[in-house]
Amino acid sequence: MTARAQVRGVGHYLPDRVVPNAAFEDTLDTTDEWIRSRTGIERRHFAAEGQTTSDLATRAARAALEDAGLEAADLDAIVLATSTADLTFPSAATMVQANLGMERGFAFDVQAVCAGFVYALTNANALILSGQAQRVLVIGAETFSRIMDWTDRGTCVLFGDGAGALILERAEGDGTAADRGILATDLHSDGRHRDILYVDGGVATQTTGHLRMQGKEVFRHAVEKLAATAHTALDRAGLGPEDVDWIVPHQANLRIIKATASRMGVPMDKVVVTVQDHGNTSAASIPLALSVGVARGQISRGDLVVTEAIGGGLAWGAVVLRW
Repeated sequence: MTARAQVRGVGHYLPDRVVPNAAFEDTLDTTDEWIRSRTGIERRHFAAEGQTTSDLATRAARAALEDAGLEAADLDAIVLATSTADLTFPSAATMVQANLGMERGFAFDVQAVCAGFVYALTNANALILSGQAQRVLVIGAETFSRIMDWTDRGTCVLFGDGAGALILERAEGDGTAADRGILATDLHSDGRHRDILYVDGGVATQTTGHLRMQGKEVFRHAVEKLAATAHTALDRAGLGPEDVDWIVPHQANLRIIKATASRMGVPMDKVVVTVQDHGNTSAASIPLALSVGVARGQISRGDLVVTEAIGGGLAWGAVVLRW
């Protein structure tokens, strides 16, 4: 028998405030048509004043616990992917731990920007396979609206706020690609490209800073690297594109999503797309899309799912799992 980290439950949360593309037309040289045609984004959600990343994460965590039929006391660990934690420290994960009333186990943040949830899943999988934990709550949560430069139409129209979560649980499999659970992972980073996507603030500057991005360069790297990492993860699982039921990609840009699916040889009717409703929610985008995909009836038990993402760093990777 082989240990596997299987999905036990999933959930998400989106702030109440919905911001359509037209809301930017009065302050920026842009239009709804311009944003839609270049990104596929139609609307996004913004956190309310005083609503923090850990607040969003806690809501998503409670939804995942309810879906799994579990209580916070049943968890051994929380791994939270975010680049917009409430404070420099302590981690947003420990704040969620307190909010849930979880008095045992451990909690920590993972920071790999838009690739954060893939990194968090990989870490949670390792914790389970090593025997360090039996059940891990994995969350992606962001309030990117707090780090936008509202005069930069190339970035501020792209991002939104939200959170998604899933619970991984240790189970036994046969050691084949037919097992439920995480079958393979693949992670990469290359710090030489840090200047094409970053925030120009932090401890060194004693400012929060704003997100800065060279869009064309990010697009070029994304299409090339996302397809490659997905193929590598599938190869490690002993599977191919023809075995994929669903690609659940990082929801950054519809053109990137389509180009990556094409390079993988997977038709768009096997891709879960939520970017039109959420915008780019960074580390939250994949768990949001997973939860929405389940709610829509797209993702079902036994389906082979591939997630892939790229973010600042550059950092990128993929996870292959059977739902």
